[in-house]
Amino acid sequence: MELIKVTDHYAPAVALIELNRPKELNALNPQLMGELRDSLVRLDKDDTVRAIIITGNERAFAAGADIKQMADKSAIDMLVLDQFSTWDQIRKVKKPIIAAVSGFALGGGCELAMMCDMIVASETAQFGQPEIKIGTIPGAGGTQRLTRAVGKAKAMELILTGRFISAQEAHFYGLAIKVVPVEMYLQEAVTLAKEIAAMSPIAVQLAKEAVNRSFETHLDEGLTLERKNFYLTFASQDQKEGMAAFVEKRKPEFKGK
Repeated sequence: MELIKVTDHYAPAVALIELNRPKELNALNPQLMGELRDSLVRLDKDDTVRAIIITGNERAFAAGADIKQMADKSAIDMLVLDQFSTWDQIRKVKKPIIAAVSGFALGGGCELAMMCDMIVASETAQFGQPEIKIGTIPGAGGTQRLTRAVGKAKAMELILTGRFISAQEAHFYGLAIKVVPVEMYLQEAVTLAKEIAAMSPIAVQLAKEAVNRSFETHLDEGLTLERKNFYLTFASQDQKEGMAAFVEKRKPEFKGK
């Protein structure tokens, strides 16, 4: 890995992925996204990892796509390149992913943060989809995920003007779950990841699937999936352990089985 750093056990059962193109403000090029995909797919299969954090540095989570690599491309070039197939593979990761964001999360960087399951932001974080300013539009999910997060009118304003929003605005509109001082944003994400990692990984996976499906289906279909996943938990040892621990007034020990 050249453009990311991976620490499999940054904290107990928690893996950390750091985007590592500091001179380019972690601009997302195909190599970086390929390395990110490969790492996430590997960690998704690692039973010792139960939660994953993606971060950049204090100055930038990711300041967008690498425009220099796209500027002279034709529509057919972009079609053949099929860069978004990598994003589709990342979207299928079953384990919970937390984005720890400081500084710029713009364009593809904002889209990557939104593709994660939760965003913890530092007070300096700025989010935006400024593609309109260079004559194009978001292509990695920005028009869809931002609208689902902040509503149609706000998403329309941000995407059609390219305006950035602060961490506080992102929290107000429900895009970020927490805003903390810069020196605490990564540790806050780790604390959250450790809390999730202490739960049954089977239940976490099924719950993540059900929540994500709520954005993609009608209510009846979503309720059917939720019910199916609820029933599936009763085939796990974790469910037996969790309920027994509740009855016995002790802390459960989940094994992921």
